Amino acid sequence: MNTENIKKYQSRLWIFYGFLGIILVVLYLGLFFRQLVESETLAQIEKVQNQRRILTPGPRGNLLDHEGRVLVANKSKFSAVVFLSEGQVQKAFDESYYGLVREYRARDEEIKSYSQLRILSRAMVLESYLKGVNELIGRREGVDANAITRHLNVNPLLPYPLIENLEPWEFAILLESLPVEHPVQVYVSNMRHYPYENAAAHALGYVGFSPLEIESDMPGGDLKTFATKGSYGRNGIEKLFDVDLQGRTGSEIWVVDPSGYQVEPVSREYPQKGNDIELSIDIDIQLAGESGYDLYEGYNGALVAIDIERMEILAMLSRPDYDLNQTSPFISNAVFKEISDNRAWENKALRGLYPPGSPFKLVTAIAGLKAGRIDESTLFECDGSHRVGGRNFPCMGTHGEIDLRTAIEKSCNEYFYRVGLETGVDNLSREAVYLRLNEPTHINLPNETRGMLTPSREWKKDRYNQPWYPGDTANMSIGQGALTVTPLQMAVVVASIAKNQVYSHPSIIKQTPEQLARRPVPKSLGLPDSVHQAILEGMDRVVSPTGTARGASVEGVDIGGKTGTAQINKKDGNLELAWFVGFAPVEDPKIAVVALVEGQELNQSFGGGRYAAPMARYVFEAYFKKHPEYTQAGVGQTTASVSLP
Repeated sequence: MNTENIKKYQSRLWIFYGFLGIILVVLYLGLFFRQLVESETLAQIEKVQNQRRILTPGPRGNLLDHEGRVLVANKSKFSAVVFLSEGQVQKAFDESYYGLVREYRARDEEIKSYSQLRILSRAMVLESYLKGVNELIGRREGVDANAITRHLNVNPLLPYPLIENLEPWEFAILLESLPVEHPVQVYVSNMRHYPYENAAAHALGYVGFSPLEIESDMPGGDLKTFATKGSYGRNGIEKLFDVDLQGRTGSEIWVVDPSGYQVEPVSREYPQKGNDIELSIDIDIQLAGESGYDLYEGYNGALVAIDIERMEILAMLSRPDYDLNQTSPFISNAVFKEISDNRAWENKALRGLYPPGSPFKLVTAIAGLKAGRIDESTLFECDGSHRVGGRNFPCMGTHGEIDLRTAIEKSCNEYFYRVGLETGVDNLSREAVYLRLNEPTHINLPNETRGMLTPSREWKKDRYNQPWYPGDTANMSIGQGALTVTPLQMAVVVASIAKNQVYSHPSIIKQTPEQLARRPVPKSLGLPDSVHQAILEGMDRVVSPTGTARGASVEGVDIGGKTGTAQINKKDGNLELAWFVGFAPVEDPKIAVVALVEGQELNQSFGGGRYAAPMARYVFEAYFKKHPEYTQAGVGQTTASVSLP
């Protein structure tokens, strides 16, 4: 090879070396970029591909009564589960699958769907596990092949429940009998528990389940996440204070294999319990109210008891009701239908709308007194009825000439027709509005109705384009007509009358001293002391041995009350309501009680003295048994005294 050819060859070789150098530089730069610049990004991608996050809801906080006794708590829920992602279970799935494939091939059968064989093989494995469990505890449970597949597709890292809601004795047998390495494990989670069953069911509320809400500050936000369902309040305190009751969610981060099954844990934060909430309910008084309602099994209605000085709910019940434990850990279709068919979801104490009947006569009296149309000594003649326009408005008796105190004691309709007509609808409506009967009480419970109605001249004109007639005033003066209230409203009103002050905003949460100090100062009811005393004396007579509410009397305590029978007009007749409103002691009121009982049959006589007053007695007895310092000489036992736990 001559010199010229060698030079040409060498020049081409240098060009090759140049290209090779450029390629090496590019490779080194790429490697440098990957190793030093993109290493963090690549590590993050690897992390997302190889790690999974598991979230577990924190237990809810407890609900306590005002003495710290547990009304709602968490109870252990026992289950028999299989962790489908464990290697032992995965190996069994594979062996079962390949065994089925071999069987089909040995029989020369065509395999139409390998995926169906996979589903069948998993079910066979879990059936074999479940067989041993059934033999230990005497059950006949089975597995759902499709449910297994859904679980693997959605929550492969979470335990698959073979048997939920094990009885404690079943849990104990499995815990003792199953080896540590057995694929089936006993698993403990939380469910809501209600030790007093149906007591205060509507006020306490219950929980449902939904996808777990994930806090933004939890680690592993960029990872694929699996979570068990979280709880949320669906009614009552559980609903309104759900944020406070919710626990802190716990998290686990796991390294997983290419199939997505757990290999080893990376980090763990344990779930934390939510805040406890202390209610103003006194479970002794609540149970006494429940016992009082059991006097007349099957009757519907409501009862409310209020601590007057603190404006706190001591007891609240609504009938029909339901056992809260039937809602936990979930509500079955049968239970939901039963509660719905019984119309038991509604809290009648704050959603039931009723004509107040004779207890409204107290408002009529106050309106007349404040308007100067009557005084405590005003006399009217009762001859059994009062004619207004062309209609006779009846009284339940012929009381002769009576004053205000006797009219309250005897519940004389004619006396209050006369007072109402003398006072006028404008003053009646104004006084009812002043006592807040036209608006919700704004208690700290959800779903209080806004449908209460205080009729007026303007309301009737707007609603029906009709004038207000004297007969409308006569009806309204005894708590009938278009007037509607809730039992909770009437409890606040009777507390206001007892103290000659207008209260509002009752609470079912126990207030701290600081919260009590910040409460708005109640308005004056506006009655001079002597006039106010006349109303209290009339109410005291109502619960005397000869009064209409003698069934509410408690030995050693002066109780002021008012009974009533209101009517709801139906297509084929009237449905009557029995009312009792009262407070005690008369000389220094501490507790107000309202009981309402709905009649069951049309045109059935249903007096408040017979049906509602005895229910209230149970509450008064329980209260003064706990507070003998407010009695004359301690509470004695009556013929139907309640036995408290």
